Amino acid sequence: MIFEELDEFKKDLKKLSKKHRTLYDDIEIVKKVLNVNSNERPPFSYRIAGLEIETCVIKIKKIASKSFKGKGVNSGFRIIYAHYEKENKIIMIELYHKSNKENEDKERILNNFK
Repeated sequence: MIFEELDEFKKDLKKLSKKHRTLYDDIEIVKKVLNVNSNERPPFSYRIAGLEIETCVIKIKKIASKSFKGKGVNSGFRIIYAHYEKENKIIMIELYHKSNKENEDKERILNNFK
């Protein structure tokens, strides 16, 4: 699997990693899981509906983070990524914590994947 990251995702990761020191390691674990199965897997991840684009954009809701010891997959981090099955490629779009933001940035998705 080929992984790419939007510049905005890199900024999200850098900002959040200042408070959550294990986040880079947590993202690497997520990538390993996506290498095995990158499709949606409710209730952990699901395709974002209503975007009216061909690109398959998936939101991961359950991410185990070492920063939240004892909370398991209910850490509150969310990852949005575009999945290109034929190209065997994933583009990381957005990373946020649910306490800071309620939903994904649909404008960011549409600006990059129309």
